[in-house]
Amino acid sequence: MTFAKLTATAHYAPEQVVTNDDLSQIMETSDEWISSRTGIRRRHIVRDENTSDLASNVAQQLLKKASLAAEDLDFIIVATVSPDGNMPSTASLVQAKIGASKAFAFDLTAACSGFVYALSVADKLIASGAYHNGIVIGAEVLSKIVDWSDRSTSVLFGDGAGGVLLQASSDTPLILAESLKSDGNRGMSLTSNLTHANSPFSKSESEDDLFLKMDGRAIFDFAVRDVPKNILESLEKAELSPDDIDYLLLHQANSRILDKMARKIKTERHKFLQNMQEYGNTSAASIPILLSEAVDAGTIKLDGSQKLVLTGFGGGLTWGTLVVKI
Repeated sequence: MTFAKLTATAHYAPEQVVTNDDLSQIMETSDEWISSRTGIRRRHIVRDENTSDLASNVAQQLLKKASLAAEDLDFIIVATVSPDGNMPSTASLVQAKIGASKAFAFDLTAACSGFVYALSVADKLIASGAYHNGIVIGAEVLSKIVDWSDRSTSVLFGDGAGGVLLQASSDTPLILAESLKSDGNRGMSLTSNLTHANSPFSKSESEDDLFLKMDGRAIFDFAVRDVPKNILESLEKAELSPDDIDYLLLHQANSRILDKMARKIKTERHKFLQNMQEYGNTSAASIPILLSEAVDAGTIKLDGSQKLVLTGFGGGLTWGTLVVKI
């Protein structure tokens, strides 16, 4: 039987760094107010790049690390809620920019769960036996969809991209267990780019609402109530306990959420890797950036010796956990 193997990781963030003190110059806020509530101290913000530029940088790094030609790629999946545009897909733009002429490409929209959803899909594509090499990228330029006059949301988000290369292997499964969830009934608590009927034949009088808007309390409560259950459910499917897991890589939204997660699933806080202090909330990019940094630091090794939990949660509402061995 064919299984997917994660053979390389990469990440990229724009050069421009915007600190909490920088934000205090353009809005009524402070480093103490932001960092004490979220753990965020700075974020990377594009000057003139778009989502496909960030994602293409990651794709090129992955190919170089694996000594793989772009023509050898079978597919490219980009998880994003901030694409260059609706058409062509950001993944198609990446395909063109890196010269992956034989790869099919598509975007996946699941907000902050996007990378987890996309990795699950990619794993199944390779397990089918029809495909051998694929790239999964989470990429966001959230700075173009936040309302910079709204200090309750604009201080939280940043731009960046991270990704992985998956290749066919006959050894062992990459994903030991998974649990993906959605609840559209609560979806309006986190929205962006809401558009309405607009034609000579429509009767809609609603105005488009393009900026990102969030009910922070509702999202926080959802995260600390539903997500720990999802993690424990996935571990039970894998016949593992939290003690069997080397590290937990959760969506990087708020350090307080990670504190509560550790208590809820009864495991050590140091196992929850964290980098939101440097990047802010990068939605679908947060988990792959965190993973890539941990691999670069030698904390996580791609030698099949470690078990990880990857958990995303956010707009949709969506949430999901993969228990992986890499």
